[in-house]
Amino acid sequence: MPEKVTISHRGARYEIGRGKRFYGIWVSGAPQSDPIDRWPENREGWEQAWRRFIELETPGTITPVEQPRGGFRLPRVKLRAPGGPRAGRRAGAGVLAGAVLLGLGVVLGVIGLFPGYLGSQNLASQADQLVPHLLYLLTWAVSAGLVVGGLRSRSGAARIGALLGTGLSAVTFGLFFADLGQVIAGGASLLGAGLVLSLLGWLACAAGSVLALTSIRRATPAVAAAGPSAGPGQPAPAGPSYATHASVHGYAVAGGPSRPRATDAGAIALLLLAAIGTVASFAPSWDSYTLSQAATGAAETATAGNAFANPGAVIAGNVMVMIAIVAIAVLAALWRPARHGAVLLAGAIVPLAAQAISALIQASEPASPTLFGISQSQASAQGLTVTSGLTPIFWVYCVFVISLLISCAWMLTAPHYPAMPAASRLPEPGPVHPEQSGPGDAADSGAEADDSDGEDHEESTYA
Repeated sequence: MPEKVTISHRGARYEIGRGKRFYGIWVSGAPQSDPIDRWPENREGWEQAWRRFIELETPGTITPVEQPRGGFRLPRVKLRAPGGPRAGRRAGAGVLAGAVLLGLGVVLGVIGLFPGYLGSQNLASQADQLVPHLLYLLTWAVSAGLVVGGLRSRSGAARIGALLGTGLSAVTFGLFFADLGQVIAGGASLLGAGLVLSLLGWLACAAGSVLALTSIRRATPAVAAAGPSAGPGQPAPAGPSYATHASVHGYAVAGGPSRPRATDAGAIALLLLAAIGTVASFAPSWDSYTLSQAATGAAETATAGNAFANPGAVIAGNVMVMIAIVAIAVLAALWRPARHGAVLLAGAIVPLAAQAISALIQASEPASPTLFGISQSQASAQGLTVTSGLTPIFWVYCVFVISLLISCAWMLTAPHYPAMPAASRLPEPGPVHPEQSGPGDAADSGAEADDSDGEDHEESTYA
């Protein structure tokens, strides 16, 4: 190993340390080669280097490298799980309980497809209603499978499943409430067993998703980046704690909302515009019906489906959907890592796409002349026909939903760089080893290490 490289921590594949005037990450066992990336030798540089290191390295394999007594030591980093093993076991139990609730909710939802939903008509007999509910149940089932799989395989799939189910549950809450609103407005006679079972299924799935997500979040370990090692017999200074991509009792945990970077402003703005456009085009009428008479060529057109042309309880449900769309988009935009925010957004997109599919199915079905106050027998006698279609605003809605999908894909494929956490106290790099200082600069190397605004530092690819 070259004398000018000091390794601080080593994992299964990579190691981190200090070169001359920089912090770097090397392939494990080959520090003599150029580092795979480097950061300036200051507090922000060490913080970014460590965040990148724990992202690249296999969780649970990072160990400190013992330095010779009296030699240079990089800032010490400790991995700890809050609450110890007992907290980890509680978190695992919470994740498992969330998976069980998700599975129970899917079962209740499937059973609820067959009894009467609103009145005596069930969902299974209405294609435009059946398809969206099947998509919801399928997504919740995938969510449950990911949570169970992540718990068994000890990977980050549990968190992905919880985020997917949470995003779906947030938007479908308003949709189910709108269905219940029809019962509130029309009387208890409309309340069918199918609706009751579907509501219970939604409640179980929503509770399971949130329980799994919060249990994983409680288990997230803190990574304390301490200052320079204290001398013999002196206590080591405390450093700030950061949420990171570590592993607690086997499964990976990480992430949460954070302050966005300036470089993400454009993409976040496009995501929010797509969400607002989706909300704006969700409310107007989508369904278009044309009554025409072949003999005279006369035609009359009517529209239906305006979100605000309903009883108050139904309107409240539709407003909840609109609020949830924007809220999930904002949360997904702020979530780090970005790909986890994309999963949360994907869960919210599922019901939006399902509503579009439902409208297409409904438009393909025959329409009744009763929409125009004419009975079927009168329409036949007068040679009247009714055709179904979709209004232009529906296609605008589809464009905005596709925009959300594109934003989701961008977030999934965007390079995953560590988010810079806000901390009350930054890590304090220790003094530079004499062998790592150039002629004449050993005396003031400590000052250079604290200069986060120096112009001579080499910029990192991940800064």
